[in-house]
Amino acid sequence: MKVAIAGLGGRGRDVYAKSALLHADKMEIVAVADIDPKKVALAAEEYHVPKEACFLSAEEMLKEEKLADAMIIATQDRQHVDQAIMALEKGYHLLLEKPISPDLNECRKLAEAARHSGCKIVVCHVLRYTPIYQKVKELLDSGVIGDVVSVMAAENVGWYHQAHSFVRGNWANSDETSPMILQKCCHDMDLYLWLTGKTCESITSFGDTYLFKEEKAPKGCAKRCFDGCKAREDCPFDAEKIYLDNKVFGYRKGNRIWPLDVLVPSGPTEEKILDVLKESRYGQCVYHCDNNVVDHQVVNLNMTDGTTMSFTMCGFTPEISRYARFMGTRGELRVEMKQTAEDCEISIHRFESDLPVENIDVASLAEDFTGHGGGDDRMVVEFLELISGEKEESSYVTSLERSLESHYCALAAEYSRTHGGRPVKIDEFAK
Repeated sequence: MKVAIAGLGGRGRDVYAKSALLHADKMEIVAVADIDPKKVALAAEEYHVPKEACFLSAEEMLKEEKLADAMIIATQDRQHVDQAIMALEKGYHLLLEKPISPDLNECRKLAEAARHSGCKIVVCHVLRYTPIYQKVKELLDSGVIGDVVSVMAAENVGWYHQAHSFVRGNWANSDETSPMILQKCCHDMDLYLWLTGKTCESITSFGDTYLFKEEKAPKGCAKRCFDGCKAREDCPFDAEKIYLDNKVFGYRKGNRIWPLDVLVPSGPTEEKILDVLKESRYGQCVYHCDNNVVDHQVVNLNMTDGTTMSFTMCGFTPEISRYARFMGTRGELRVEMKQTAEDCEISIHRFESDLPVENIDVASLAEDFTGHGGGDDRMVVEFLELISGEKEESSYVTSLERSLESHYCALAAEYSRTHGGRPVKIDEFAK
């Protein structure tokens, strides 16, 4: 399949485009677009895209006659819908980065355009495609714990991810992008509804920005980490500590990929990283940014069958992970997705006292767990095989219609949060 890519950031170029290298028999990148000319030049060189097929915006690319079979739209959240509609009008199949849009009317508008286009749209809820959650789905559907009555789930964002992406980074301000519960957690809203096969009837939510604001700034801190800040020594969010010295993702500890490739897409060096930190938003004090997204939030979901789910998002965790307990009429299933397959866990706890706890060897489920637990590349391949006619649409493919339910839940949760935790009925809200 010939593919055009709009948006060459951490997802478009660094994740989805890589599938063209891994699956040259399935995908060829024939056009690229981004507002950053340096990123366009890098992608053009990597994927041998001719100059006449390189553009400085998605809109510029979409003025041309149809250039490919499909388009990957990985631009910023509030650009997705207008660009997607233009692409549908040209006849492109779409792999659309989540979220669809933070605007409910725009979500409806795209759904209507999709119905009339005849093109396929897959939204990038990559967790459905991971070996770990496909195994959880298989187990729950088998009835191993009976009927699921309650779910307790948490997304542990990670203190450094919160600081990098949602305080200093591209998704710091929901007025320009999306609220946290949509941008980060529409994955979770989609995932748990799919895993349990349930539909949400009503929702309530509470949350706020607790730490990352000026009134919480320690004494002596500066507006930027490198501007003589007197609080640096005791501050875990100091930019040099995060990007250079952190034992997992610091440059001085051997890391060369995320989040360093966000700062220096052309290839990080210590000198380049320091230059970026001294000039860009990534070197700003976390207490003096323009962020307004929450750093913690709880959501309660009441399902149409009378069962319930509680969900917690928190930016104050030592690691990036997802954890859930599915409590059923015959037992409980616990799952934890961490950064490596060896650290991931699935366990089944049956009520019968003579049955031992069953632990699933997650690492044996697949050979490749890179990229969202192995979900990124599998999703792209599934999309390519779907639009080529090689495969029929799988039950877990995140079509636009399936994705919309997660967006209704996330946006209803945000409405509840900003209205004192008021209960919101999903059907009424969606209409």
